[in-house]
Amino acid sequence: MQTLKDFDLTDYNTFGINAKAKFLVEINKEADFLELLETTEYKNNQKLFLGGGSNMLLVKDFDGLIVLNKLKGIEIIKEDEENVWVKAMGGEIWNDLVLFSVEKGFWGLENLSLVPGTVGASPVQNIGAYGSEAKDTIFEVEAIDIKNAGKKVFTNKECEFGYRDSIFKNKLKGKYFIIAVIFKLSKKQNKNVNYRALQEYLDENKLEIKSSGDVARIIAEIRESKLPNPKILGNAGSFFKNVYVDIDKLLEIELLYPDVPCFEEENRTSPLTPLLNKERGNQTIKIPTAWLIEKCGWKGKRVGNVGVHIKQSLVLVNYGGATGAEVLDLANKIIDSVDQKFGIKLTLEVNLI
Repeated sequence: MQTLKDFDLTDYNTFGINAKAKFLVEINKEADFLELLETTEYKNNQKLFLGGGSNMLLVKDFDGLIVLNKLKGIEIIKEDEENVWVKAMGGEIWNDLVLFSVEKGFWGLENLSLVPGTVGASPVQNIGAYGSEAKDTIFEVEAIDIKNAGKKVFTNKECEFGYRDSIFKNKLKGKYFIIAVIFKLSKKQNKNVNYRALQEYLDENKLEIKSSGDVARIIAEIRESKLPNPKILGNAGSFFKNVYVDIDKLLEIELLYPDVPCFEEENRTSPLTPLLNKERGNQTIKIPTAWLIEKCGWKGKRVGNVGVHIKQSLVLVNYGGATGAEVLDLANKIIDSVDQKFGIKLTLEVNLI
């Protein structure tokens, strides 16, 4: 195990931001991390656990130690007639796990095809796409307590998953190093194709789903047609979370924009009339943040070295040479304009470092 100094992070964040870390160390086996806990660099510096660098924005140099999770391995650890439990190490590329699962004919991860990042980041962010979230299949999370080096296994419930959220992003942020995640997948067909964009694509192209691999391939095609490749155009995927409002807010917006898209659930379109017939209570409806941003005129707009992607308003891009501060400044301008126009405060999906 080698500790590197003044390490250039340009290739270690998908935004391609030029920033440096005071120290960086790669963890290739559990013993490396246990050894790291005893070093001066670890004890005397702030720490950041890093996977693929796909869900963060470096707004400045990191004056501390970055711990790069490079733990590898995917294996089936248990199975019965209906289900299979797959253990993936934290440093595995997420899409490699998806490909492993669909090649075996398992169901559960296919909707998360081509989501960037590593397995270790999946429970932290509770990654989600096309009507599925990591929490739907995560069975357990294996982690090391950074204070006492003790191992702990978190059940799905103990992870306290929420929308793009988990206990690892809040109460236990920076307190555990995730070494592996165990997923419970189905051997039987369990397709989830109710997400509107996915269903429309299937209908338009008259496609039939016969396997989980079909779903993964189709979603990969959709993502590649809409989202920029970070290797070509720096980005961190969805920069903002989607918005949830109550019915009163929805009606207020609908007076000006009758075409406002609304969803009763994450993966099911809900017309307005049935919503109005429901008891209001705590009812919340999702309005796509991309729609709000587009209505504010930001889609495809460029400001210096940064901009909003021409095909997907949720994605901010680095056209080359941008600083994290420039990206954040653009994000704040978008947040302000949406707030002024709709009275809705957007929240970031990316982590600011």
